[in-house]
Amino acid sequence: MDYNSRLKYAHRVALISDDIYESAVENCDGNYVNIDTTNALCAHSLQRYKQCTNQITITNILEPFCNETYHKTPYCEDPSFDAIQIWANDETTQHALNISQGTIGKWEIFNTTIHYADGKNDTFCYSYDIFSSFDYHKKLKSKKCRALVFSGDHDMTFPYVGTEQWITSLNISVEEPWEPYYIDGQVGGFQMTYAENDFSLTFATVKGAGHSAEDDKPKESMDMIKRWFASRTDSSSY
Repeated sequence: MDYNSRLKYAHRVALISDDIYESAVENCDGNYVNIDTTNALCAHSLQRYKQCTNQITITNILEPFCNETYHKTPYCEDPSFDAIQIWANDETTQHALNISQGTIGKWEIFNTTIHYADGKNDTFCYSYDIFSSFDYHKKLKSKKCRALVFSGDHDMTFPYVGTEQWITSLNISVEEPWEPYYIDGQVGGFQMTYAENDFSLTFATVKGAGHSAEDDKPKESMDMIKRWFASRTDSSSY
């Protein structure tokens, strides 16, 4: 559902034209990930889509595209990444954290051996058997609890339109309709709340944020979460 929603999201944010989007919708039967290899029309439609998006940073479509070719260019370097790796590989740090010397040759900020890739069930050292949290949310809606789900509105990894779709499929009534929330007089994002019996789910977007909303927009993310905690006076009973 999340991967399938990337095409719709790309159309909404003007990464692809109406023509490309409508062609894919018409030819692909709603499946834009694991397509029928014999469907030449769908394959052509998605090829045009990929030509428009294959150099877009899907974690935040506003950020420069960085890969092995570009990662040393000024707009792709992130000094904080280098600083973290220097800190993690320092003997003083490892001693303070009680890390046994020699367990890892070099500590890196990302463990790519467990990174899930589209269309693969497992990686070099990690097997995946849970691909969606949807069933857990279905179970939660029969419980007495509150949930907050949020998305950066510039995240194409798991676009907000896909999140909206699976939340809608829970068939929960809308308690508070879609509306903006404000931070220092400016729109920080948008939110709506669903409710059924003792279950409540708030869905919010963070304006201008990508996949890691709390990194891109820390003030807005913190304000959103604080507002959610304060939104119910009886929250301690959940």
